Amino acid sequence: METNAIIKVNDLYKSFDKRCVLNGITEEINEGEVVVVIGPSGSGKSTFLRCLNLLEMPDSGEIIIDGEQINLPGVDVDLIRKKMGMVFQHFNLFPHLTVLDNITLAPMKVNGLEEAAAKAKAMELLERVGLIEKADDYPASLSGGQKQRIAIARALAMDPEIILFDEPTSALDPEMVGEVLDVMKELAANGMTMVVVTHEMGFAREVGTRLMFIDEGKVLEKGTPDEVLNHPKQKRTKSFLSMVL
Repeated sequence: METNAIIKVNDLYKSFDKRCVLNGITEEINEGEVVVVIGPSGSGKSTFLRCLNLLEMPDSGEIIIDGEQINLPGVDVDLIRKKMGMVFQHFNLFPHLTVLDNITLAPMKVNGLEEAAAKAKAMELLERVGLIEKADDYPASLSGGQKQRIAIARALAMDPEIILFDEPTSALDPEMVGEVLDVMKELAANGMTMVVVTHEMGFAREVGTRLMFIDEGKVLEKGTPDEVLNHPKQKRTKSFLSMVL
């Protein structure tokens, strides 16, 4: 268990305006795992995710990625973020750039990739997410599901070891959810390490290797999808699942 933990979190605390949002979370995530984080709104799920790539700086505790503690003074955060892609609820695409330019920007600017190589790679990724014909379009002309698939392609363009998904389908119309989840399932099948905050219990059941139920900033229950969804031990987990399943 020790050897292939790509993410280790020890005793993580985070407060906003004196309200404790993460309350001593300790967790290990292994390479190739798809860890699905579930729980009620405001429970600390997204904050936990945002602390993993230091979009939020924890108040105390350790975050260790690939054996290196990243929340120490002087650590190169950009270097860490190269390893971790992030897909947001609201896509966060640049509206003034074409789809192709959205995907090539970071590999060229951050990784120093030549334009031709970056474009070739972007086209491969667009094919992978089924949107190669949208390369020259602008985000405004895309559906929500298409925008989110582009956002996933953009994250993949940096060759990350880990991708964090923060409620990737919650801003989508119901009929578009499936097309995004299909891309995520394909990533999981290919061994990508993923941490996914979601309300999509079907995805959690089908693709998650492990589920974490967070409430009031604590991991109250964790286990396989079968253990957590079908045989929850905690009263709080049971009451939450009775509302969402």
